[in-house]
Amino acid sequence: MPTVFSPVEPITPDPVGDVPSTLLTQSWLDLSFLHWAADPADVAPLLPPGTTPDTHGGLTYIGLVAFRMHRVGWFKVPGVPYLGTFPETNVRLYSVDRHGRRGVVFRSLEASRLLPVAIARSAFRLPYMWARMEIRRDADTLTYSSRRRWPGPRGARSRIAVRVGERIGEPTALEHFLTARWGMHNAFFGRTMHLPNVHPRWPLHRAELIDFDDELVAAAGLPAPAGPPVSVLYSPGVPVRFGPPTRPGGLPTP
Repeated sequence: MPTVFSPVEPITPDPVGDVPSTLLTQSWLDLSFLHWAADPADVAPLLPPGTTPDTHGGLTYIGLVAFRMHRVGWFKVPGVPYLGTFPETNVRLYSVDRHGRRGVVFRSLEASRLLPVAIARSAFRLPYMWARMEIRRDADTLTYSSRRRWPGPRGARSRIAVRVGERIGEPTALEHFLTARWGMHNAFFGRTMHLPNVHPRWPLHRAELIDFDDELVAAAGLPAPAGPPVSVLYSPGVPVRFGPPTRPGGLPTP
């Protein structure tokens, strides 16, 4: 287990730092967050070198997050309406590195546009998957459906339906832990990188899970959910900026 040489950054609803230069811009819209508790020892082997499971109350969490990606753009170029806008569903874990930086680790990311999938896989080594996807809204109910096309396992599916409830005035400490994540960790050509992000404070709502059929968590090498999630949340979304990745030593990559 790697040694943490710096204090772990606090969990805060606002960004823990600034992103002085912009690598990517995008918006995350109509998000549903589903989470299950997990033993840190079970997920530790699935994290990039130099990171360990981030925990809350001795437990870590497996997240299944469905949403609509909107207008992905590079640097200061406006986001692309078609290629940069698509449904996405990701399976994620929670990490902390030896410099105390908290983040998420994606085990899989389903997306409905092949070109962004190919770019993300080749340029960033992110585990994006091409899938046939749909998001439907009927009054206060959202339904997210996905079936994987490439790569395998072909046909891995997910169906999530949530009913959106009241706005949360003050999220709990666990709700902040699960949503206020200001970076991601990813192995890139054998080295673990940290990619920081900033966005406004999450507007969170209570949500009720009314339909659930998922194979993506198991396809990501994790135990299939054995019961209902311990947390179900909804957010209308936020605009996001990503800064350039940093080396394990904390310096931006050239």
